[in-house]
Amino acid sequence: MVEEAAARTDRHPVLWRVALFVMILAGILWLGAVNMRAIIGNDMLRTGTMEFDELLPPDAEREIFRLLSIASTVVILTYAATLISSIVFLAASPYRLKEHGWLMMGAILFYCFVPVEIYTLVLDARMVYCEFFTVGDNALFRELFLARVGALAGAPLIALLCYYTTIGLAVFRPFVKLPVRGS
Repeated sequence: MVEEAAARTDRHPVLWRVALFVMILAGILWLGAVNMRAIIGNDMLRTGTMEFDELLPPDAEREIFRLLSIASTVVILTYAATLISSIVFLAASPYRLKEHGWLMMGAILFYCFVPVEIYTLVLDARMVYCEFFTVGDNALFRELFLARVGALAGAPLIALLCYYTTIGLAVFRPFVKLPVRGS
């Protein structure tokens, strides 16, 4: 039993540690960009509504759309890095989900929202494409922005709360199966 546990801990030690490092770094950048994008986009709408603020000049609105596209580029790249590195980490690490409930709960919360993230990343990619590869007007950006904000009736916001819960799970590590003494 002890030899089996020792063999598991030596399994790809560099790979899972590099994957963990990339996952943490990309996750920080990804969640930071998501929050930055939300703060920037919040200036465009009237509080509590999905209506644009009429007092915002068209040039300022265009600049906000440019900043949102830049932030969305960061979100797309860092989410992909977080997703891929998390898969590598779970496959190569010595931590087994059966013994580490916190890791299982975090993985469930993270992977449960992959379809939601892919859908919103497609909307983000359309905005990035319109910003950097076409001559988009404010009407098109308004349409894409409203589609992104209202996507899936608030599921992206619930996903964000789950991601922060995952961080709390990783810090406090509840539900760890401790070895039984004397056996």
